[in-house]
Amino acid sequence: MTSRRGFIKAGGLALFGIGLGGIPGFLTDAVAGTTTPGLFKRKKILVCIFQRGAMDGLMAVTPFTDQYLKAARPTLFMSAAQGGKNKPLIDLDGKFGLHPAMSAFEPMFREKRMAIVHGIGSPNNTRSHFDAQDFMESGTPFKKGTESGWLNRAVGLLGHDAATTPFQGVSLTSSLPRSFYGDHPAVAIRNLADFNIQLRGNQAGATMAAKSFEDLYDQTSSGLLKNTGKESFDAIKMLQKIDSKSYTPENNVVYPNTALGNSLKQIAQLIKMDVGMEVAFAESGGWDTHFNQGTENGIFARNVNDLSSCIMAFWNDMARYQDDVTVMTMTEFGRTVAQNGTGGTDHGRASCNFILGNDVNGGLVHGTVNPLSKENLEDGRDLAVTTDFRSVFSEVADRHLGIHNDKILFPDWNGKQIGVMKG
Repeated sequence: MTSRRGFIKAGGLALFGIGLGGIPGFLTDAVAGTTTPGLFKRKKILVCIFQRGAMDGLMAVTPFTDQYLKAARPTLFMSAAQGGKNKPLIDLDGKFGLHPAMSAFEPMFREKRMAIVHGIGSPNNTRSHFDAQDFMESGTPFKKGTESGWLNRAVGLLGHDAATTPFQGVSLTSSLPRSFYGDHPAVAIRNLADFNIQLRGNQAGATMAAKSFEDLYDQTSSGLLKNTGKESFDAIKMLQKIDSKSYTPENNVVYPNTALGNSLKQIAQLIKMDVGMEVAFAESGGWDTHFNQGTENGIFARNVNDLSSCIMAFWNDMARYQDDVTVMTMTEFGRTVAQNGTGGTDHGRASCNFILGNDVNGGLVHGTVNPLSKENLEDGRDLAVTTDFRSVFSEVADRHLGIHNDKILFPDWNGKQIGVMKG
């Protein structure tokens, strides 16, 4: 049974978990006398973006000198050659070309603040979206029953009292993602304007939400509220005052009016409010390009344009915070090397991801992509996984967040990091 003190100390994990009508009146009264300035010391923040549906890494960052790829994609292959009728790839290093719809990323790559990892994926060869996402988010690619997600474990390894704020781990999604399942504080907020927080999958939050607020706070002294739950109540008061519609980004930034753009805009708001957030999560959908994938135009081009434009809007909005923020993308697997008969690509194995930050070993395409001849393909059809996703995720968590316990963060993994971060 959760004690009143335990409930309050666990930080307002369940403070928005009951009902859809906002914050209960008695809680509003409880926080009415608190003050809000300077709640939390600024900390490092990791922002993860999951590209659901499996991004074609070979189109996002193309090994354009590979003649096997050109032959395998007669209508989908894109060139870096200048002067043609189509927009060329952005030549990054003489070997890899960035899709022209991702031109927003080019300055960051040139400034060595963006790194790309190619050939990244899971050691589990499933091509099921559900299973592959589950394995990547749990961080245990061969254990389907793992209860916690790797980002929830990261929250628990941050080395300080996580209960001081309910917003240490925040997902801007309608429900809690698998990455945040577990015992440590994490919340999902669909929209800051309505405080509709979902706790499904978070054991600690679900347990607390099952209790009525009246039962838990009945007979609680004002001193206990003041001394034990102050930080959480202060954070609630901050969110109560927010007017998300009137938020003005810095540097005249205009976020794309898309799901990802709106999520990243709200993450920026929370960062600037100093509510103690250290790990944030957002999603990007529509990457399952079986049909009419397109090249410089089409479904894929629209998706990568949105991804890069949203991330760069967020990054430019974070001008004063860029030393403290790192952004990392992920996708469950890649696409087949050869195009299919409907102008698309099917479920494959390895893909690529993007890491943006001032502590990133940027300006490089990390990882290994061997010539795409049939003997080098996984199962004779796919870009081989040459970098385990855990080697990248662990390095970003270690170097940026200061987490140094890979045995807990990624159980059963004993691999090496690849140098994607500085230091």
